[in-house]
Amino acid sequence: MSASPRRGAFIVPVLCAIALGVAGPLLGNYASDFIVKVMILSIFALSLELLVGMTGLVSLGHAAFYGIGAYVTVLASGNEGGNFAVLLALAMGAAALYALFVGALSLRTRGVYFIMVTLAFAQMAFFVFHDTKVGGGSDGIYLYVRPALGALDLENRTVLFYVVLGALVFTYGLLALVRRSRFGAALAGIRVNEQRMRAAGFPVYGYKLAAFVLAGALAGLAGFLLASRDGVVNPELMAWHNSGEVLLMVILGGLGHLRGAVIGAVAFTLLKEIFSTHAVMGPLADHWQLTLGIAIIVFVALLPKGLIGLVQRLSPKGGA
Repeated sequence: MSASPRRGAFIVPVLCAIALGVAGPLLGNYASDFIVKVMILSIFALSLELLVGMTGLVSLGHAAFYGIGAYVTVLASGNEGGNFAVLLALAMGAAALYALFVGALSLRTRGVYFIMVTLAFAQMAFFVFHDTKVGGGSDGIYLYVRPALGALDLENRTVLFYVVLGALVFTYGLLALVRRSRFGAALAGIRVNEQRMRAAGFPVYGYKLAAFVLAGALAGLAGFLLASRDGVVNPELMAWHNSGEVLLMVILGGLGHLRGAVIGAVAFTLLKEIFSTHAVMGPLADHWQLTLGIAIIVFVALLPKGLIGLVQRLSPKGGA
């Protein structure tokens, strides 16, 4: 009996990916751009879910890795553009390297101190790019030629759509495998009772650092895709409110569930789009932060387990 919910939890994401793959060429420019944006944010949210939902590490500086991935993509491209595979490796590698540095120091703290240290490192990265010429200062820098590798040219909207979709499927599948691995079981144990895991002989610090680095690399992947989509990056990508927004996505969708992170990213982006649209909200669109905040408070109050809780009511034994 327990295999059915697990199978259902696997089938639904697969069907969604297939539906997006089929619908891709049929979408208009606006719909395609919006879905690509949502998919990139879903990857970003999944990377934080690895820390918050799977390991119990609440970070308020995750946007630093997102921004570093984007900046490295643009800086390494230069004026002539760059190889897709090389730029992707550089973006994820740079984000992972900074995550290793931040994690090695911040994971020596706990609770609110960990939150504040991650925020401090993110702000440090923000001001490096904001106050120096390395990344164009507060105005940011432009990507003149998008990454390409043979026929894999991200200048093409359709190619970009399927690359982002493939990256989302890869990220979701990777984290699903991590959850079901011994490594994922160790992270779950650390989340529930870190002291007991340490007493049982598990290298808790090493496990948390590995999760932190992997989460940083995946955030760098999202940053690479964002830079390829927008063609411009600026220091606001690393601002604390971006870290707060992705944390809200994870909470809104439902902690501890990969589907929750994706649902939260979709819901948050849709709500933001609706509340900031004058055609829908009228004069209230100028105050979309207020209406968005009220909506999120209502959702969290009514659905303490997040939006994934609605699914759980129909399938209490739902998996990832």
